[in-house]
Amino acid sequence: MSQKEVVIFAIVLTIAIFSFALSVTRLIRFIRIGQKEQRINKDLTKRLISTIWHVFGQRCALREPFGINHFFLFWGFMILIIANVEFLIGGLFPGFSLVLFGPYIYNVLLVAFDIVSLIVLICVAFAIFRRLVLKPSHIDYKSKDALLILGLVAGLMLAFFGTHGAEIAQGKKEAHFMPISENLVAPLLLSFFSDSLSVFERICWWFHAMILLFFLNYVPYSKHLHILTSIPNIFFRSFELIKTVPREEFRRGKRFGVSRVDQFTWKDLLDFTSCTECGRCTSNCPAYLTKKPLNPRIVIYKGKMNLIWNGDRIRYKAPEAELVPLIGKDEDHPATIGVESIWSCTTCAACMGNCPVFIEHVPKIIKMRRHLVENLCDFPQELIVLFEGMEQRFNPWGMAPSERIKWAKGLDVKVLSQEVQAEYLFFVGCAGSFDSRTKRVAVSVADTLNHMGVDFGILGVEEKCCGDSARRLGNEYLFEKLAIQNVETFKKYNVKKIICYCPHCYSTLKNDYKQYGLELEVFHYTEVIWDNLKAIELDPTKIKHLGKIIFHDPCYLGRYNGIYEAPRNLLKKAVGGRIYEMDRNYDKSFCCGAGGGRMWMEEDPEKRVNIERTKEALSKNPQTIAVSCPYCMTMFEDGLKDLNVSGKVRVFDVAEIVAMASK
Repeated sequence: MSQKEVVIFAIVLTIAIFSFALSVTRLIRFIRIGQKEQRINKDLTKRLISTIWHVFGQRCALREPFGINHFFLFWGFMILIIANVEFLIGGLFPGFSLVLFGPYIYNVLLVAFDIVSLIVLICVAFAIFRRLVLKPSHIDYKSKDALLILGLVAGLMLAFFGTHGAEIAQGKKEAHFMPISENLVAPLLLSFFSDSLSVFERICWWFHAMILLFFLNYVPYSKHLHILTSIPNIFFRSFELIKTVPREEFRRGKRFGVSRVDQFTWKDLLDFTSCTECGRCTSNCPAYLTKKPLNPRIVIYKGKMNLIWNGDRIRYKAPEAELVPLIGKDEDHPATIGVESIWSCTTCAACMGNCPVFIEHVPKIIKMRRHLVENLCDFPQELIVLFEGMEQRFNPWGMAPSERIKWAKGLDVKVLSQEVQAEYLFFVGCAGSFDSRTKRVAVSVADTLNHMGVDFGILGVEEKCCGDSARRLGNEYLFEKLAIQNVETFKKYNVKKIICYCPHCYSTLKNDYKQYGLELEVFHYTEVIWDNLKAIELDPTKIKHLGKIIFHDPCYLGRYNGIYEAPRNLLKKAVGGRIYEMDRNYDKSFCCGAGGGRMWMEEDPEKRVNIERTKEALSKNPQTIAVSCPYCMTMFEDGLKDLNVSGKVRVFDVAEIVAMASK
């Protein structure tokens, strides 16, 4: 390498590093425009271990079939970073090599560099084949950005082989520890470039240098930005699935929710920049899979683009009119999230549960819904009746509060207002109190608890809606009103333990109400019945008429709160043997379509979420679909009617099946 080349390379390298540093500094400044959020606590060791495990162990990537390709690409790059450091230092100081660490270590590294470069080249070829031939629908397989990145990586590998193969062919480098370059590349180069190997070597060297430095500076502006941000995003992640959203402060003059990108927290903005665009969120999203406007990957991408477009304007306090809107009617704008996308979400959390870098999609959508509802009164028209019913009569149906206790008529059930004490409060919920079908489930729960000798009581007319739908739909003011009133009632009767029938009530009382100073033990009825099952006997012959039973996991019971086994154990005990599973079950369960307030909204597109899930159940030829959620009950029964099989297949709650099997 001539002295002139060294000078030129030093100048180019200095410019490239300086440019990269500016880009990273700009990115950090963008993330810092977000609102404050506490993400650091005393579990730093746990965070560090978790980050190492997920980043270097590629734990999430390996859960998917194509993840093995990403695993090899990742580790290929990790190993080749060492080779590229040697390359860059050698460009400034010709003759430098890692042999200074000892000939044995250096020879091992040479073998690794050579073999790994071929593996990476094969992985790149497979990735290109996947995009151009297999064309998976959940990613943007036509992405020019992705193809450019793959092309650059392939170029780096080819330049590596070209440089070292030419050196070996000229006798400048010992070949014994570079088997691919020696046995494959060098002979080819001797055949085609025997008279110009030195020129070809320098061309390949500079080609490698230019691609490497271009790649370094292109990453902060490409889909591979996650190379820089995903590691800190994993470090600052929540160790549990995000089950709630922050409480909002209500005061005069305050705007609510999020309408600008800087109103998100800094962690939200880090999420936007950390997306790998792998499409796992999309491939598991019930809204996307039933052809709704929502694509969770695109929501995160548009959040990133809005940050990039508006970051400098916000930092320098540009007028609002100069900012690209975060939320709008234009679904096609690359930096604007469409209103229809926001309202399509069922908050099932499948996106969050499958994201390899722990992006938190659902809370962002709820924050944007808050803006639409509380600032603009911009929400689907059918929600007017829902909000009015919850505000005026404390239930979604708008029925008289006096009707709330009628389901328990004739049952031996304590009412706490009658100056009685009970170990548990049975929080029946609005569905169990007012819906004609699910009232029967509430009766089954109460009968079974009584049969077991569980000491419980109800609030009766004093019970109010938990507010789950209001909060998930963005009506935080209404949710807070209901939550405060319920908390006051719980304290009034010194409630310490609560049993819930509805998973939405369960999750809300257990997770959301902590923000209002409520620290109680909250149980789903399946947990309590399973723990007390020894108190009763079940006779499987009593439910033989139910035939083949298949079970559906509710999102707010399973994915949100990790209750998978209790309902299954009850069913297995009741039937005296096997129950059948959906293809998508446990944490991969497919939403029924009712969560996030979608229970109360219309689905205009022809393909409905509940129809999709009902078809999946019917593919197993069951006689009974078992659920443990009133929303799921409604959605499956509607699905069976729409598919004209409601007389052949029935839907029962686990509580009803247990009650039928009880002696």
